[in-house]
Amino acid sequence: MTSTQELLDSLLEHKASINVASSQVKNQALAAMADQLEAQADAILAGNALDIAAAQGKISPVMQDRLLLTRERIADMAAGIRALLDLPDPVGLVLEERVREDGLQIQKRSIPFGLIGMIYESRPNVTSDAAALAIKSGNAVILRGGKEAFNSAQAIVKALKTGLEQAGVHPGVLELVQDTSRASAQELMTAKGKIDLLVPRGGAGLIQAVVEQATVPVIETGTGLCHVYIDQQVDLEMAVALAVNAKTSRPSVCNAAEVLLVHQDIAADFLPAFEAALADKVELRADASAQPYLQAAIPAGSQDFDTEFLDYIMAVKVLPSLEAAISHINHHSSGHSEAIVTTDSQAADLFTLLVDSAAVYVNASTRFTDGGEFGLGCELGISTQKMHARGPMGLREMTTYKYVISGQGQTR
Repeated sequence: MTSTQELLDSLLEHKASINVASSQVKNQALAAMADQLEAQADAILAGNALDIAAAQGKISPVMQDRLLLTRERIADMAAGIRALLDLPDPVGLVLEERVREDGLQIQKRSIPFGLIGMIYESRPNVTSDAAALAIKSGNAVILRGGKEAFNSAQAIVKALKTGLEQAGVHPGVLELVQDTSRASAQELMTAKGKIDLLVPRGGAGLIQAVVEQATVPVIETGTGLCHVYIDQQVDLEMAVALAVNAKTSRPSVCNAAEVLLVHQDIAADFLPAFEAALADKVELRADASAQPYLQAAIPAGSQDFDTEFLDYIMAVKVLPSLEAAISHINHHSSGHSEAIVTTDSQAADLFTLLVDSAAVYVNASTRFTDGGEFGLGCELGISTQKMHARGPMGLREMTTYKYVISGQGQTR
């Protein structure tokens, strides 16, 4: 087994080939990578079957669905890579330019980070998404997935490296860490001078550990404690449909809603209709304010309004005003995605102005916080911090910049 340090050294040796690659070369590589994902689908599914078998009795059915690959999901992964082909190259852009009075020209140009590291958990599609975004943005990348998805990731990376080689790009610009112990994660977190940017993607424990322990630069991708607020002035049918979709369309992902807040003036109409539409599919955990309007809810616990359930569970609260809802969200949210459902434009404006999260929705499901849905191709993660990147991290967020100054002999 190749050690993590050996992989890092190999990546440093080969990263220049992708850091300076042309748009044409990078796009050819992406096209071949997508083709190979589909061509090697049988091998990828076989690896995934090993992971699914090992997960039985160890993770919930909802999380098993997150781990599961099908031919359709592999096709979607390939489509996500191909979507990057039509996006402009984020490298080499002149972001700012000025010419001084003495003729000195100053340009701010976008460049790749160099070598990006990714630590993530049990979603196999993250493997292909991260690799494709890295290649398009001119970065080498080292991936460290969780042990639950190791066989899937191994097969995916093998296919992607075949595509790179077919396109004439050294396959050594993409590597998967072979050791899934905590030691390998620690090696990446402390690879100062080797890794230029580290991105954790997973549960709160993983992200907190990386943020606290890393000595390399980190972009924090937050957990998804997402809220839907139903305002007093609302289209009831639309409100029910949006809240149901935000919770149930795929509860194991970070943009699924975990908390439902309802204005007291609409609660008697909305909550019974919402509960009926769920058809016993979701366990509602209601505080005292919401219990009178629900038939089958259980009392909310002390942590339920601060928990990312990633399951068919939702905390419910009734509030006296829009301002109270905004205050609750800003106090409890992880800063990911929040939605207001309302027909009052002033309420919508106040919500979008004051809610301090990366994505704020008016009359739409939180489930759209996604790189593909935002037109960014695939994504590296959802950043909930405020420096460099916020929200879905696409190609532009995988570049930094430098200043290039041109003169004709100017001295100071």
